[in-house]
Amino acid sequence: MDYEIFELGDVVLQCQKTLRNAKLAYKTYGKLNAEKDNVIVYPTWYSGQHYENEWLIGPGKALDPQKYFIIIPNMLGNGLSTSPSNTPAPYNAARFPNITAYDNVRQQYRLVTEKFGISRIKLVTGWSMGALQTYHWGALYPDMVERILPFQGSAKCSRHNFVFLEGAKAALMADAAFKDGWYDAKPDKGLRAFGRVYAGWGFSQTFYRQKLDLEAMGYASLEDFLVGFWEGLFLERDANNLLAMLWTWQNGDVSNNEVFKGDFAKAMGAIKAKAIVMPASTDLYFPPEDNVLEVKLMPNAELRVVDTVWGHFAGGPGTSPVDIKVLDDALKELLAS
Repeated sequence: MDYEIFELGDVVLQCQKTLRNAKLAYKTYGKLNAEKDNVIVYPTWYSGQHYENEWLIGPGKALDPQKYFIIIPNMLGNGLSTSPSNTPAPYNAARFPNITAYDNVRQQYRLVTEKFGISRIKLVTGWSMGALQTYHWGALYPDMVERILPFQGSAKCSRHNFVFLEGAKAALMADAAFKDGWYDAKPDKGLRAFGRVYAGWGFSQTFYRQKLDLEAMGYASLEDFLVGFWEGLFLERDANNLLAMLWTWQNGDVSNNEVFKGDFAKAMGAIKAKAIVMPASTDLYFPPEDNVLEVKLMPNAELRVVDTVWGHFAGGPGTSPVDIKVLDDALKELLAS
């Protein structure tokens, strides 16, 4: 086991259900300095686990463990932290309660403060659903978080994004083996279908037109890419975990909590952190238009659109080195400011 567990105890969620003996899995990189002011929080993305965040960490990179103390908290529902797949009855499997990004970040805050005694965070950053959590950090803890860089994500799930997720969800649940979430064996057909629905969204039209699945990613054919990359990505995951995190994504909204009471402008205006918001020009889930609206409401934010054909995966796990260099440079600039 290359990670640690922070015992959360009994956690009452926004949905008014209690996760008993809840656990937050996390991994740290580097050392916390004496002043405790070299902290970076880097939340995980949809279905991802901490080791799948490591593409941005390393000597000479912005997230350099020789300079910074980097904490990757695993999202609730991702299979390592408390999830449908590891929770005992009665809240196991399909009975797992609905968890919000707010629930996640509140517990991550406890890890940072109770476990490590940290009161200042130099940077919060994250990709996709990691970006959703990044916005929550900035809005909920404005006096603690100095900088944020959310990339290829938004502070609120758009209606179009919600609809895409409905399609992926329906494909997974249509597998007879799924049994309404009480499956005995992995619903392989559903997971493969889920991957194929995703395949039309994760990369852009131009990515496919230019055959970058073959030229840049080394697959032998389009079908090889659909099976090898997309089906392979989701066959590794637990179906109920995917659905739990999908609900978190669909209901992502930085203002939907007791602090902001649904006032989105107030939530975005609360983010004091110096921010660079980095959408990808061809992202089909999180088009730059959504971020334009968000940045207008943020007091200290700059929008930087990454010009790319790699769609949602532009800054994602090691897929496009050119775009990752752009992201890494922006992170270095923000940390130096």
